Amino acid sequence: MEMQVVQRARENFLAGRSRPLEFRVQQLKSLQRMITDRQGEIATALKQDINRSQYDTPLLELIGLENEISLAVSKLAQWAAPRPVEKSLLTISDQVYIQPEPLGVVLIIGAWNYPWALTLQPLVGAIAAGNAAVVKPSELSEYSASLLKALLPRYLDQELYPVVCGGVSETQELLRQRFDHIFYTGNSTVGKLVMEAAARHLTPVTLELGGKSPCYIDKDVDLRVACRSFVNCGQTCIAPDYILCEPSIQNRVVEGIRQTLLFYGPDPKSSPDYGRIINQRHFNRVMALLDGYTAALGGQSDSSQRYIAPTVVKDVPPHARLMQEEIFGPLLPIVTVSDIDDAIHFISEREKPLAIYVFSSNKKVIKRMLAETTSGGVTVNDVMMHYTLNSLPFGGVGQSGTGRYHGKHTFDQLSHHRACLVKSLGMEEVNMVWYPPQNHQKARRGLANLALVCTCIGRRTLTFNSLGSLRNVLVFERKAHFLSIKVTSN
Repeated sequence: MEMQVVQRARENFLAGRSRPLEFRVQQLKSLQRMITDRQGEIATALKQDINRSQYDTPLLELIGLENEISLAVSKLAQWAAPRPVEKSLLTISDQVYIQPEPLGVVLIIGAWNYPWALTLQPLVGAIAAGNAAVVKPSELSEYSASLLKALLPRYLDQELYPVVCGGVSETQELLRQRFDHIFYTGNSTVGKLVMEAAARHLTPVTLELGGKSPCYIDKDVDLRVACRSFVNCGQTCIAPDYILCEPSIQNRVVEGIRQTLLFYGPDPKSSPDYGRIINQRHFNRVMALLDGYTAALGGQSDSSQRYIAPTVVKDVPPHARLMQEEIFGPLLPIVTVSDIDDAIHFISEREKPLAIYVFSSNKKVIKRMLAETTSGGVTVNDVMMHYTLNSLPFGGVGQSGTGRYHGKHTFDQLSHHRACLVKSLGMEEVNMVWYPPQNHQKARRGLANLALVCTCIGRRTLTFNSLGSLRNVLVFERKAHFLSIKVTSN
């Protein structure tokens, strides 16, 4: 079945149906209408999947998605237009530009933690770039996946943008097919399998992964702005994964987090705003990470509800299991460091994270952390906010991912940037000096012509006699972004 779905998408792409800008805009507007019309159903599905509050659904999933669509609709003509580039002397009379064009059929494999935003944001870019796309939502967020499969064909062209649901076997079958790009959001273990499958067809990939994103808290910062890592019950790829701070402020950091968590009330378990772990397997995995540790804050759990309280663990050694894998849950270890040098060394000797967070009022500390570490993104004196700007590319580096998206970056990621040179025949008399048979006199004449053009580019009209008895006139004309040259003979 997966093979037929991909084949139909490719046939429709090759027929050119997804290429016209008017069609792309119409599909994007239909997608926006789906989000507006079905917001209540989407919120219900997310409540069933991860106990997402109905008020968090627009904030965490839909507003950003609608902004992406609005931006793409308003800027599409500009993004898809030819992009003029600089010319050389030999191409000064030619049209030289980059033309963004569709890649073909894109496979989008979504994630369960934000099943609408992380699945449909890449789709926005795929549609805008003129591609066909096969959408594979995560089977772990089963209610959202079922709803997406039911809704998308009602609003989008189902031949160009089909939805395939299912588990591991369906995903594996999709990965056996040839695509022109694969966009995967999830963990690095599956990311490696996706990359391996893509390599069989030399298919380029975008891998939005994760990793352990550190949060350095400087001793002089106002601790009232302490980490806010428990959004979506910690199930966020760019959530702070651990805190680095000096021992002298560790207890103050814990108290600052305790005060911050009061927005859930005295008992987060009864708060309608606090989520749940996606399934029992992930619940057991997160709880196993706590084995052998006493929580400085939180630590309560309820297996029947897949509930884990916001939990902070102090004095975690660097070699602890908590520090060996991405937590992806409401646990926050604190690792103590002696100073900023120690913190930078700690971060740099590990895999490059998806994000780094720095809380400091010291400009020198901020400057050093930015200059001496590497990560997919960075936010200073807040967390996760760089993700909200579609003007910034979002993506990882090294083990935290490859490629980038959001806004125009998604369009560019899912486009082929075709190098185009349209030669003018008006300079053919000048070009004759480069053709065989060559001799000393002809070579000297060619170099003289180049030198003459080089010294006269600033003039609008140049007359010279270097090509023999013909009197040649070069007329320079600027049209739009292109510089053209006309050669006339008197």
